[in-house]
Amino acid sequence: MKAMILAAGKGTRVRPITYTTPKPMIPILQKPVMEFLVELLRQHGFDQIMVNVSHLAEEIENYFRDGQRFDVQIAYSFEGKIDDEGKLIGEAIGSAGGMRRIQDFSPFFDDTFVVLCGDALIDLDLTAAVKWHKSRGSIATIIAKSVPLEEVSSYGVVVTDDDGRIKAFQEKPSVEEALSTNINTGIYIFEPEVFKYIPSGVEYDIGSQLFPKLVEVGAPFYAIPMDFEWVDIGKVPDYWRAIRGVLLGEIKNVQIPGHEVAPGIYTGLNVAVNWDKVDITGPVYIGGMTRIEDGAKIVGPAMIGPNCWICSGATVDNSVIFEWSRLGPGVRLVDKLVFGRYCVDKTGSSIDVQAAALDWLITDARQAPPVNTPLERQAIEELLGTNAS
Repeated sequence: MKAMILAAGKGTRVRPITYTTPKPMIPILQKPVMEFLVELLRQHGFDQIMVNVSHLAEEIENYFRDGQRFDVQIAYSFEGKIDDEGKLIGEAIGSAGGMRRIQDFSPFFDDTFVVLCGDALIDLDLTAAVKWHKSRGSIATIIAKSVPLEEVSSYGVVVTDDDGRIKAFQEKPSVEEALSTNINTGIYIFEPEVFKYIPSGVEYDIGSQLFPKLVEVGAPFYAIPMDFEWVDIGKVPDYWRAIRGVLLGEIKNVQIPGHEVAPGIYTGLNVAVNWDKVDITGPVYIGGMTRIEDGAKIVGPAMIGPNCWICSGATVDNSVIFEWSRLGPGVRLVDKLVFGRYCVDKTGSSIDVQAAALDWLITDARQAPPVNTPLERQAIEELLGTNAS
């Protein structure tokens, strides 16, 4: 069976991570989000997968290749151009436009197919969803999920009749205005007939253009609310919650990798640490070839990526640190995400530590440790919200 993963977006709401990492490649404890989707599709018999790519397309293609090591077949549809210097320039054409481009190239979608957004962790019975879709004679079905009424203003709401036929949509309605608590999860089932409603050669979106068109013309268009695990990673705070959820055991379909060296403490290979000289409280994951110096303190839930270096006296509390990061001596990092030269808080606000001359605080672990004076350290404590003394 055939499926498509939408992977062409720039992921602007997940910056700074998506400056160098496309959203589908954002790691959940070292495993890309998209890999979980590929595994789910394969589990339910969808072994022919098209992926539309644009922003940082080569990162996705180089990792998944043709899909052989995942026991599926994968092919890519690039949306963009090559500039005069031979560099790929992404120019996404919308989710529905990406579908249309693949179908215009050669009619790939010749039977019922599934489309998934490439930026969510899901644990869904796709087989049951497809069966329901076919039972309604639908040409398009949205997999919906019910959320508490107080949360509807964060999502696109789907309004249906008693039979599940879609009547209207509400984009992030207020609690008072919401006509439903069923939200659009970005998981869709289509029949090839849907292409009659998608124009060729133009930018066209599934949610804002195709779906309203289907309602307008009275097409057999349904939504089925299902109870399943769905962790959207649309923004930095969402990613933060996803990592916490995995470490706390709240996300059941993601296993903590590595070896459990003590209750709630997991490590990759060859971590350099004197366990009796550090203070670590789980749940914590520490990637392989990471150095934790004597006197360091780590308070979970926390993730420290591979090849990191946590210096003596430093504290990592409820934080996420990506690979090749060095946290300087005595630095106290609380409720932060460290990605390369950026330090981000839980709201998504970030500081470019290099531009702010904070290189001594957070650096690349592959570089020689920087030199700083006590006065410099004291002057920037408030700026970053840390205790560096």
